[in-house]
Amino acid sequence: MPSVAVKLYSVFFKFLVKHRLQNRIQSMLDDSNGNSDQFGVTTRPEESVAASNPVFTDGVATKDIHIDSFNALAIRIFLPETVLSSNNAQSNPKHRSRASNNRRLDAENFGSDFQNSNLNANRRSSYGSSGTGNSAIDRNDAEHSRRNSYGGGVNHAESLKSENGVYRGYSPAFDNRRENFRKLPVMLQFHGGGFVSGSNDSVANDFFCRRMAKLCDVIVLAVGYRLAPENRYPAAFEDGWRVLNWLAKQSNLAECSKSLLGNVRGGFVSGARGGDIKKSEAHHMVADTFGASMVEPWLAAHGDPTRCVLLGVSNGANIADYVARKAVESGKLLNPVKVVAQVLMYPFFIGSIPTHSEIKLANSYFYDKAMCILAWKLFLPEEEYSLDHPAANPLLPDRGPPLKLMPPTLTVVAEHDWMKDRAIAYSEDLRKVNVDAPVLEYKDAVHEFATLDVLLRTPQAQACAEDIAIWVKKYISIRGHEFSY
Repeated sequence: MPSVAVKLYSVFFKFLVKHRLQNRIQSMLDDSNGNSDQFGVTTRPEESVAASNPVFTDGVATKDIHIDSFNALAIRIFLPETVLSSNNAQSNPKHRSRASNNRRLDAENFGSDFQNSNLNANRRSSYGSSGTGNSAIDRNDAEHSRRNSYGGGVNHAESLKSENGVYRGYSPAFDNRRENFRKLPVMLQFHGGGFVSGSNDSVANDFFCRRMAKLCDVIVLAVGYRLAPENRYPAAFEDGWRVLNWLAKQSNLAECSKSLLGNVRGGFVSGARGGDIKKSEAHHMVADTFGASMVEPWLAAHGDPTRCVLLGVSNGANIADYVARKAVESGKLLNPVKVVAQVLMYPFFIGSIPTHSEIKLANSYFYDKAMCILAWKLFLPEEEYSLDHPAANPLLPDRGPPLKLMPPTLTVVAEHDWMKDRAIAYSEDLRKVNVDAPVLEYKDAVHEFATLDVLLRTPQAQACAEDIAIWVKKYISIRGHEFSY
């Protein structure tokens, strides 16, 4: 069973969330126009927000980007410090081993009364996996190596400031040889909050994404999708799909920039206006040519879109699954982006015919069934409201595309989560058509046990992140240098 502290906090948490949901309903009723705000909101005033930091503090640099001028859709990029190593180091197994050992999580100052919780990090059961079954990454007890954030294969001392001396964050030096840039897989992360709360830049989500960026050695794009009831279905789902398309566009713009830089002769290249352009200016010229479609330098230098992973938390798992389905339907239209795997963490699934867990655990910790149904009423349009809506129930027949075309899918569930049975059933459907779809069920755990602010520092939350990293690395490792189990 969960600890007494978790149980007590759950009571307070439920009261607070239900109060906020009722306020959302009242605000919606008070709106005489009844029209949604198309620009939308991606965070709530009550959310504690972590500021972005474009330098490698605690091993990860972050920046915020507003990618759509017509609505509030935004992303936060998490760039791990390992990009500062060169490609030669990336292909050296001994160096990778040392780098892996050095990527232990720093003891971030994220206070929690649950740090000494008696939750056992390894108390989880897994089934349905075609992998090896390892439960956690071996911990290295050696002291974490402190590295110079300004070193590496590019001129980082110069790149920490712009010409006007204002920008002090990391910026790849594009006038150096591009092969010096280390390429990392890209992970799209969708936060939880029942479609009505949460944000991509909250303190809890920032902590979790930093953890995943370090453990998986990936560039994390945390998606700030529009929230309900200001923007109901399908706004959040469309935002998730829009970000994946934006990533594809960024990849193509980066290739245009690469082609332009490759044509440089003797430090200059002829410009469209007949003049000569310096190599350092060529990258920016491509960005300006496309107007609002600016080349994002971190992704252009370090992102590998052919190794893209989707990760969704709670209702974010519903968004991730939708984006994966759309990616399958789009096929080569998304090139060069390829979704190689997805991770569904305690999905926000529901249906009109209750499962065993939906009956037995209806009043479970933190998020009970009544509270979640209220969130669905706020999210789905009134004329479309149904617990068997395609956004809510993954077990509907003829939902499309064929399940056999879906990417490998890892499902994480908690023992005391009333939504777990439907998530497990969806995983079973995937395995029936030979999709690698293992399930990790964590004992004595509750919904959002690995991502909720007060539970992030527990041993189970850390173990869950490590288990996810083990599985994800099966699909993002470069051929010939696969992750060792």
